[in-house]
Amino acid sequence: MVDDLVARVEANPKYQKLVSARSSYSIFMTSLVMLVYFGFILLIAFDKELLATKLGPDMVTSLGIPLGIGVIVITIILTNIYLRRANSEFDRLNADIIKEAKRK
Repeated sequence: MVDDLVARVEANPKYQKLVSARSSYSIFMTSLVMLVYFGFILLIAFDKELLATKLGPDMVTSLGIPLGIGVIVITIILTNIYLRRANSEFDRLNADIIKEAKRK
C-alpha cells in the first residue's frame, strides 16, 4: 500500500515540478547567502583598511560594523523570502500531490 502511494507520488508531474522548483530555488538562495557571507569574509581577509575606515571624522564606528550588521539583516531577509515561497507555493503543490495520490 505504501509503496503504491510512493509510486503514484513520484509519477505525478506536479511532484517533478515541485522537486525541480524547490531544488533550483534552494540552490539560488543558498548561493546568494554564501555570496554575502564569503564576500564579507574576503573583505576582512584582503581589505582590512576599508573595513577600518571611520564613518565620520568624530565617529568611533568603522565601516565594518554596519557591513557586518548588513550581512545579518540580508540573511534574515533572504530567509524570510524563502520561507514565504516555501509556505505558499511549495506547500500548496505538496498538498495537491498528496491529495491526488490518495484519490487514486
